[in-house]
Amino acid sequence: MEQADTEQTLSFEEAMEKLEAIVSRLESGDVPLETAIELFQEGMKLSQLCGGKLEQVERKIEMLIETEQGLQRKPFTPGQED
Repeated sequence: MEQADTEQTLSFEEAMEKLEAIVSRLESGDVPLETAIELFQEGMKLSQLCGGKLEQVERKIEMLIETEQGLQRKPFTPGQED
């Protein structure tokens, strides 16, 4: 299985865990340049994966708004206040 396939099957939590480990290694400053570049590239992919998963979840969230007619479903829109 290729790394790209493996990344797609990661849960959000697993991807975040891997990303945090990469950030810790890079912040330690004890990583050779070649390795640091590879870690950075992997970190960027994981970051994009996490962002994509968050967008998917955002689209699925629905807010239930109480109206005079009862409960009404409305797509979740971040930052929107009624």
